[in-house]
Amino acid sequence: MIVNVSEAKTNFSKLLEMAHSGQEIILAKAGKPYALLTALPPDRVQRKPGRLSGKISEAFFEPLPEEEVQAWETK
Repeated sequence: MIVNVSEAKTNFSKLLEMAHSGQEIILAKAGKPYALLTALPPDRVQRKPGRLSGKISEAFFEPLPEEEVQAWETK
């Protein structure tokens, strides 16, 4: 299904439901295909708590050295 951007703005919720049910929607700008609206695969939607467990060391939580803090604050 091809939908112009102005129509997509008006019917965005409806288009989201259609995409979620499996339909691919092509968004057109000035009558030319511009973007694709489609559902995410189920594994991308659900978070997996603890997947980084053991991959972040305690050093990650330590305060930054003063020179690093100063570098960020001067920008």
